Amino acid sequence: KRVVRLKGGDPFVYGRGGEEVIACRAAGIPVEVVPGLTSIVSVPAAAGIPVTHRGVSASVHVVNGQAEITGATLAAIADDAVTTVVLMGVAALPRLVHAAIAAGAPIHRPVAIVESGHTPRQRTTRTTLGSVVDDAAGVQNPAVIVIGEVAHPDLLMPHLASAESALTRTGDPHR
Repeated sequence: KRVVRLKGGDPFVYGRGGEEVIACRAAGIPVEVVPGLTSIVSVPAAAGIPVTHRGVSASVHVVNGQAEITGATLAAIADDAVTTVVLMGVAALPRLVHAAIAAGAPIHRPVAIVESGHTPRQRTTRTTLGSVVDDAAGVQNPAVIVIGEVAHPDLLMPHLASAESALTRTGDPHR
């Protein structure tokens, strides 16, 4: 007899996997954790967004969108060489954006929101920090928010983005 708890993403990244392991072990239940590829990396990749890219971003700052906004998060969003990935952050997006801009983050910082990653309903909204609150109207969870230069629409395919506006909303995983 086996019980499987299948969770999308990595159970140890905001997934309460550690708490579940502790509870099972306390109850005398043997546990094996088989990690999945975290949505921090896999969902942006499904939309054609690398979370790091040589010469663009050398580090990633991961944020629980429901948590308090820290100085480290505000500094990461303002830093040209850092990608900030926000999980569970759709409802908190206006609060985060207003705090980041007030702390000096540039309004032209690229932002991508990838909804329903790896599903037929996957949709990517690309915009900027200064416009994302308005442009994200109607965005729903589950969504991964990527803030940083790697979210620029022409990072990987500059010849395709030259005629596009600042906002691109599509189901095409590479836009």
